[in-house]
Amino acid sequence: MSVPTASGPAHSATGSHATDTATRDHTPAAANGAPAVDLGPAAALSCRECGERFPLTPAFACTSCFGPLEIAYDLPLGDPEALRRRIESGPASIWRYAPLLPVPADVAEKPNLNPGWTQLIKADRLAAELGVTGGLYLKDDSGNPTHSFKDRVVANAVEAARAFGFTTLSCSSTGNLAGAVGAAAARAGLRSCVFIPHDLEQGKVVMASVYGGDVVGIEGTYDEVNRFCSELIGDPAGEGWGFVNVNLRPYYAEGSKTLAYEICEQLGWRLPDQLVVPIASGSQLTKIDKGLKELIATGLVEDRPYRIFGAQATGCSPVAQAYKAGHDVVRPVRPDTIAKSLAIGNPADGPYVLDIARRTGGAVEDVSDEQVVDAIKLLARTEGVFAETAGGVTLGVTRKLIESGALDPALTTVVLNTGDGLKTLDAVAPTTGPSAIIRPNLDSFREAGLAS
Repeated sequence: MSVPTASGPAHSATGSHATDTATRDHTPAAANGAPAVDLGPAAALSCRECGERFPLTPAFACTSCFGPLEIAYDLPLGDPEALRRRIESGPASIWRYAPLLPVPADVAEKPNLNPGWTQLIKADRLAAELGVTGGLYLKDDSGNPTHSFKDRVVANAVEAARAFGFTTLSCSSTGNLAGAVGAAAARAGLRSCVFIPHDLEQGKVVMASVYGGDVVGIEGTYDEVNRFCSELIGDPAGEGWGFVNVNLRPYYAEGSKTLAYEICEQLGWRLPDQLVVPIASGSQLTKIDKGLKELIATGLVEDRPYRIFGAQATGCSPVAQAYKAGHDVVRPVRPDTIAKSLAIGNPADGPYVLDIARRTGGAVEDVSDEQVVDAIKLLARTEGVFAETAGGVTLGVTRKLIESGALDPALTTVVLNTGDGLKTLDAVAPTTGPSAIIRPNLDSFREAGLAS
């Protein structure tokens, strides 16, 4: 029998527990069919493929078709003005959007890292450099507590872990998620144990380790790390463990919607015309699209067209390759890129990314490692933002899309930077450094050509 993993499509089960782990129920439904846990407006788990609904449990795959599960909601569809006022009066964090997330209403009162409400920078100098006239914005998520967007998704997963009684928070990670899980678990009083490829950037390893949890390096790619985690869930050794991006994945993934909510609110409650989003598993892009559709459904924004573009590094670009070839199936690849936070060779949401790009009139493009570094430096030079390699991928793809005519420079465009460049110093270190080494006197200063 086959079961899907969080990193990709169905694969051969590796043990007798494999099928059971996809739908293990730690918390049964209430007798009347209502959810037995308090996760706010979350009503059920729903299969993205066949639509079958399940109770709110630590499950990630449909027992009927093995499709991925996601949260179905009872959204507040009454008075959009009242909902808008409620959001605007909320905390300066993702919890202002609690009425639209799988979290209890009192979530802001619990010990958590309170991520979100990061800057939306109007990038006029960058726009001039790229020839964008319709307004270019940078959603800079490096300002989150552990300096990446992963704090958003982990914050939602922590609430699900609490609801289901988990005592250990875990994940498979390309780096940023490991740090976010370590920090969130420390704040929530949970144990953490995270699993990473053994050759990650040192800065990310240090950041994941400093919070006092266990950090385990595995000899292999992220996809191999993720498969190991799926096996651990099915073993008694994993009992009581909440893997944020496996058995808690439906709840975890919803945190990415808050990027869409914030962007629209910060634009004055309107949809951007175009968004450029990095692709690792693809979940962030699909949930941003889900968030935009929810804002339309609740009447918080006007319904009008928008286009979503996906960005990958050429050394790990299975979704871009499928898009360009006109395929609906994403063929796995072995990653080879400096953009390690995006180095998922078998992206779980790849086919859904293709659907969204095509439905919205967007595209999926990729750039080389050299273009990634150039884009990091361009953003730093024009806007004073030091992006990690994922941000370099997104901006590099934005520039490529403009040059090819795929992205309209006359439309309002939002580009995502999902992490801090201090985490990926090795990517730019070989081509950066002091402008000059001088003696401590004015003559040496002038000789170096620094006086003008």
